[in-house]
Amino acid sequence: MYTNSHTMKILLISTNRNTLPMPVMPIGACIMAQAAERAGHTVHLLDLMFTRDAPAAIEAALLGFKPDAVGLSVRNIDNNDMRNPVFFLEDLNTIVNAIRAGSSAPIILGGAALGVMPEQILQLTAATCAVIGDGERVFPLLLDHISHGKDFTGIPGVAGLDHGSYYWNAPAEESCPASCPTPDYRRWLDTSAYRSQMSTTPIQTKTGCQFQCVYCTYPGIEGRSCRLKDPASVADSVARLAAAGHRDIEIVDSVFNAPLEHAMNVCHELARAGHTARLQCLELNPRYFDDALMTAMERAGFVGMGITLESASDPVLQGLRKGFGSREVHHAAEVVRRHRIPCVWIFLFGGPGETEATVRETLHFARTCIHPRDVAFFNTGIRIYPGTELESIAREQGLLTCSPPEMLSPVFYLSPDLDARWLEQELKKAMLGNMNFITMDTMGLSCLPTIHRVCSRVGMRPPLWRHTRIIRRGLRLVGMDV
Repeated sequence: MYTNSHTMKILLISTNRNTLPMPVMPIGACIMAQAAERAGHTVHLLDLMFTRDAPAAIEAALLGFKPDAVGLSVRNIDNNDMRNPVFFLEDLNTIVNAIRAGSSAPIILGGAALGVMPEQILQLTAATCAVIGDGERVFPLLLDHISHGKDFTGIPGVAGLDHGSYYWNAPAEESCPASCPTPDYRRWLDTSAYRSQMSTTPIQTKTGCQFQCVYCTYPGIEGRSCRLKDPASVADSVARLAAAGHRDIEIVDSVFNAPLEHAMNVCHELARAGHTARLQCLELNPRYFDDALMTAMERAGFVGMGITLESASDPVLQGLRKGFGSREVHHAAEVVRRHRIPCVWIFLFGGPGETEATVRETLHFARTCIHPRDVAFFNTGIRIYPGTELESIAREQGLLTCSPPEMLSPVFYLSPDLDARWLEQELKKAMLGNMNFITMDTMGLSCLPTIHRVCSRVGMRPPLWRHTRIIRRGLRLVGMDV
């Protein structure tokens, strides 16, 4: 705990304003707020999600709070949509400029986006520094150095610019706390506004990702080694959140069911806890998926799940280094049909090895193996990030020529053996004949927030995608092409 003479006022700003497909509660910003407060500081969290005039809100917060340091939580760089890309960091620059106009306090960046492209974002914003990785440990230490006027450039987990040159200090190898961090969301956020938009409350049972997908940025965000939360602590957090009114809870691990034993233990503890939550998890891997897991999830209180396949064709799964093949994909479909938890299947067309034949194979799987009550979501094109294997593949194939700094603006990979217009037409035909299919166009509908509000008012609960067929038919009846 800091002495009073070194207590600071910390303004944390959650910069994410993207409401599509639905607003996401900023778990990281809330955890950082509580970590800074535990360290003895006075903290104010400004969430810009529902703010119409961000610069005005920031100006008011600076004038009223007069912070000694400002932390910015940056969730996404762009919307990962090749056909209709949106670059979010233009808003970030506006936010930084608004802070600079009203305060000389140091600006500290953090959040998932900084784990993906920290150097490029620091160069773009000229912020004081950035926290990379486990901010719950690093952020209070950084504030300690700032409050005492000490140099912080050597702190593990901190990145910055020194006379224009980028530096990054690898995080210290320390044991990760086994307790499941559960911020008091109602204290920091307008949770009623999130609930009115069918948002879920996020929770993590682990951090890190052990897989080697060619496009993935999770190793940069959370590291390659899994750091597991105590299953009993997870169950206790879920029970406490539900008791506080957060009944729709989503587990936001990179992959929930790996390691499988940990997922099973979490489910067993959840079943024992007697909670009232409605659980979801949209990141399941078919490699570690069986009837025992499904039964455990049913007993634990899951009402929705997602299986991330990307493809149902072996050449593409191998090209993406998914770690499983079509055999596991078809087995997962058989398991899902034997159980009652609604499932959304997630596909990503255009990866290395994708051809017209592999697209047809995946669409055939979606038509014949996915139950009509469940949903198939299709995206096209893969966002390329510096340092990933996909970047190397794209450069070797002559599809990528821009430099890593230029890749901050969205650049995408599409297999050279695939014609984008042909793929678009195939997806349109598939959508016409299957009302349980959705694409990025569906997720980007401008009327989606209105649909969420209406569904919330009539008592519908997440996951809303369970009602895809009804909603698509209803929108068609009023003349919308969905």
